[in-house]
Amino acid sequence: MSVSGQELESFIEELSDKYKGKKGVAIPLLEDVQRRFGYIPQDLLEGVSKRLRIPRAELFGVATFYAMFRLKPEGKYVIRLCRGTACHIMGSEAIGKRLESHLGVKEGDTTEDGLFTLQYVACLGCCSLAPVMMVGEDVHGKLTPEKAVKVVESYRSGGAKS
Repeated sequence: MSVSGQELESFIEELSDKYKGKKGVAIPLLEDVQRRFGYIPQDLLEGVSKRLRIPRAELFGVATFYAMFRLKPEGKYVIRLCRGTACHIMGSEAIGKRLESHLGVKEGDTTEDGLFTLQYVACLGCCSLAPVMMVGEDVHGKLTPEKAVKVVESYRSGGAKS
């Protein structure tokens, strides 16, 4: 999602009105930003920092410390591939390599078409389905590299669950 300069300025003004003179506003402010844009644009961080006199390093530190904040746009579908012990033993590393190759992205990146973001996670809590991944809120288990690609392609062709 590209954000226009005018849209940023307008939103910075809105945030300034809401938070000016208040202490401890970094988290709610960043939540407002992410709710509006789906992520936290870098140039907005700069503008908010100047306008509200909150050090940019403080805002950036909060944004990078908490996993709930994103500094890059995510795809329509977020693929979370489990890297927990059971999934690792059952082949999640090979699945990750195959998905990276198929999608043309590395872990943490979003495809050029904005459809998929690939993330590796410590554990999805579905060990009996190992290896497992989630696409959005949908769980897909007992995967092979080929099955994982088929699952991804089912979303590309209309969001169907496999």
